[in-house]
Amino acid sequence: MSDSPDEQAVWLQRAFDEHRRELHVHCYRLAGNVTDADDLVQETFLRAWRARDRFEGRASARTWFYRIATNVFLDSRKAAGHRTVPYGDPLEWSIELGPYPDALLADDPQTGLAARETVELAVIAALMYLPPRQRAAFVLRDVYGWTPQEIAAALDTAVAAVNSLLQRARHTLRRRAPSDPKDWRRPQLTSEDEEILRRYANANAKGPETIRALLAEDVRITMPPEPPVVGIDAAAEFLGRPLDWRTFPTSANGRPALINYLRRPGSPHYEALVVDVLRIENGKIVESNAFIGARHVAAFSMPATLEP
Repeated sequence: MSDSPDEQAVWLQRAFDEHRRELHVHCYRLAGNVTDADDLVQETFLRAWRARDRFEGRASARTWFYRIATNVFLDSRKAAGHRTVPYGDPLEWSIELGPYPDALLADDPQTGLAARETVELAVIAALMYLPPRQRAAFVLRDVYGWTPQEIAAALDTAVAAVNSLLQRARHTLRRRAPSDPKDWRRPQLTSEDEEILRRYANANAKGPETIRALLAEDVRITMPPEPPVVGIDAAAEFLGRPLDWRTFPTSANGRPALINYLRRPGSPHYEALVVDVLRIENGKIVESNAFIGARHVAAFSMPATLEP
């Protein structure tokens, strides 16, 4: 760009604001949680700012930002050191995974259809099986439709290397992700889902039988780093414990969700503790993915503590 520094600054801020939301979803797909996505987006802007005078306009600003964001993610994984390949379901053991609030995906013409749709939790979990470069190549190709040549330029590698990354990524995901790409999309929340969520939010105060009536026989509760709770008897007992909760219904990844605050004995306030994301089939809760930690609650713009 040959504009003055002031004009460059104005252009960069406007262009970044236009694509910020879809970049955030992109970073979420790569990192698997909102906190890391926030950091990646912030670093993307800083790198774009430092490189603003080198943007020549051959590619679109959107493509330029995606290239920067992808490399920020890859650099962050190098800095984090070697990470083990997941064994078993990441929703059962990964403390990195987190929910994505549907409120951040509100209909917006500046947020692309792919950005709004492909955040199904099972797909995000499946992506965690991929090493970072495979994950980046797969998302750019199979979610956004970039060509191997464009991906090669973004990753600073050869087209043959990109094709190899994609082949290995697809082989892994065939065994881990839903087979039908339609199932990669964000589910549509129904009125029945919302009613069951409302009943679930109030069930603890009404006793274990009320909770039990909402659960499928083979219900599964995941809550890393703790082991999962499986089956209606174990789940009803676990959920029916006499604890002092405050709950707030919401939605995440297209599913009904519950934000939970716990007041421990002797504590002067309720503390943000967990976000439960539910999967409901045939009017029953078949799965609850619990994401423990105040950072997951903060992703929904909720405070760390509440007064009684």
